[in-house]
Amino acid sequence: MRGNTKKNNKQETGKHIYTGKLEVTRSGMGYVVIPGREDDIIVKRGDMLTALNGDEVKVEVRGHRDNNRRLEGTITEVVRRKQSEFSGRVEVHEHFAFLVPESDKMPVDIFIPVEKLNGAKHGDHAMGRITEWTGRTKNPQGEIVSILTNESVNEIAMQSLLVENGFPLTFPDDVLEDAARYPEGVDTHEIKKRKDIRKVLTVTIDPVDAKDFDDAISFRELGDDMYEVGVHIADVSHYIAPGSALDQEAYRRATSVYLPDRVSPMLPERLSNELCSLRPHEDKYTFSAIFQMNRHGKVKEHWIGKTVIHSDRRYSYEDVQEMIEGAPGDNKEVLLSLNEIAQKLRAERFKKGAINFSSQEVRFKLDETGKPIGIVIKESKEAHQLIEEFMLLANRTIAEYVGSIKFKDEHVPFPYRVHDVPDEDKLKIFSLFAARFGVKFDLGSPKGISTSFNKMLETVSGKPEQHVLEQLGIRTMSKAIYTTENIGHYGLGFAHYCHFTSPIRRYPDVLVHRILQQCLEQDIHPIKNLETQCRHCSDQERRAMDTERTANKYKQVEFMQAFIGDDFDAIISGVANFGFWAETVEHKCEGMVSASDLSDFDDFEFKEGEYALVGRSTGLRFAMGDKVRVRVVAANLAKRQIDYAVLELPEQTGKKKRITAYKGNSGSRGGSRYGQPQKPKAKSTKRKR
Repeated sequence: MRGNTKKNNKQETGKHIYTGKLEVTRSGMGYVVIPGREDDIIVKRGDMLTALNGDEVKVEVRGHRDNNRRLEGTITEVVRRKQSEFSGRVEVHEHFAFLVPESDKMPVDIFIPVEKLNGAKHGDHAMGRITEWTGRTKNPQGEIVSILTNESVNEIAMQSLLVENGFPLTFPDDVLEDAARYPEGVDTHEIKKRKDIRKVLTVTIDPVDAKDFDDAISFRELGDDMYEVGVHIADVSHYIAPGSALDQEAYRRATSVYLPDRVSPMLPERLSNELCSLRPHEDKYTFSAIFQMNRHGKVKEHWIGKTVIHSDRRYSYEDVQEMIEGAPGDNKEVLLSLNEIAQKLRAERFKKGAINFSSQEVRFKLDETGKPIGIVIKESKEAHQLIEEFMLLANRTIAEYVGSIKFKDEHVPFPYRVHDVPDEDKLKIFSLFAARFGVKFDLGSPKGISTSFNKMLETVSGKPEQHVLEQLGIRTMSKAIYTTENIGHYGLGFAHYCHFTSPIRRYPDVLVHRILQQCLEQDIHPIKNLETQCRHCSDQERRAMDTERTANKYKQVEFMQAFIGDDFDAIISGVANFGFWAETVEHKCEGMVSASDLSDFDDFEFKEGEYALVGRSTGLRFAMGDKVRVRVVAANLAKRQIDYAVLELPEQTGKKKRITAYKGNSGSRGGSRYGQPQKPKAKSTKRKR
């Protein structure tokens, strides 16, 4: 990962003190990861002060460990906690109480003064927040923020996931007060400072259940085959003063988190769903990029600045897609024109080297208790691409504009969204794997690599192995991050790129708006510690993604509990030395087949470069992308784990072999066995697909 990080980790005067993130192993040993340093600093359990795994800390170096080159240190300060809220059981005594955390991430109980129980009783399952913890006390002091005893199992699980990853369940009172002080509507004096486009046709296109509409599109014909297309983004920075309680909380969270049954917003609902949301038939403040272009998507001119808009209509993606496919509807000709331009922009991107990874989304149908009763696989269609292409155009245009501005003969510090070239070693391994599916990779240049990826994705489109190859291909890629060092965005094929279009749910977009306005006003005041803020936002983004992934896995397990003993077609989606993962074709639910459950057939060896388990004696292979038939034998919610039994051996000689019925005890991971494979019959015993 590239980035200008060294300047943020200077040694403090007279002492060797660094700032970094603490990572604690299962054994209790800590390692402080310092940006800009290759080696971590070792910290023993007794030298961690009150720091927990994931906290940002200051560590003072004491010397080298065991006469080797590894530095050892002591934590002197917790700069920022990853997590301050924990779920657990309440223990109430005569004059005091404790919250006993469920998570092993919190090694000690939280002391709760009786006046801070907030109605919690002995034995209640509750959520507590640390309010004070100094190095002088073993136990932190805290307060109960919510009682979960009467909540559903789903509610407890989802709330626990959020707090375990450092996302608070509630907003502090001063933040809510800050948000409440802004009035409804728009101010006449403020309107005079902005371009007024309330009379231009403007619409929003979002998911059907969306409440925070942070982008809108305007359209009008200019004549001579020219159009004006405006990309209008909620002007969140108008409401959030730098350094305010609202701003500090937004930065702390840095992102909204989207779980299957809820959103944990970056901003209070007063802003996210009301004042800033571009709801239909309401005047709203926006920050806009307005383009004059022809029907082929060639931009002749553009304008950037603050605006006031009035959304005339709210559409769902489904509404627009139906019109694209021929159904009648309001403003159909306008939407078809926008779609035509968007498809031209899209084709041009891929022509210039962008990679066409499709966005396949698994959505759960939930009942009133949050229990999954169905799964829907949503593909990216032209209606989604319409919005995506205009947002990409706006993001790229803003980054190019700010990138052209100089301050004191230097480029203006700016939070770019960058994406480095793929990892060379991973790419070589993946290209050999892709050859199994008839795809030859050109590794000679970045353009050749992206072209090869696109050919592969076209080849496997609609096939069962499509999702596996896409996911494995994405793993070869570097992770996109925020940084002030602009190295471009490889995946999109852009030399300049930023996030401008979603300030309701992403803090970097708020920073972009502030810096952009300074550039437009030619009154530049560089934001202090911007690289540190970029790094924090990247970290929070990863935590949000981990939280969302874990929540989806929880729902998958909960869903598959209804199918214990049922059989499904699946694709091997991952391989490790202890077994392989298989993903059902019908539901995209991933589970594990343990290597110990395959030991009746052979002793298997993990071939990392081949993404396969290979039998040492028989040569039998279980490789990524192979089609298998599996039976659901266990679905453990506590472990968020699905166990499968494999019912057919993969094709080795053009045929598959059926395995006799699974007779193990479902859920007995590691101890289950299958019968020996039957001899092939005249007709295959496998189920039709």
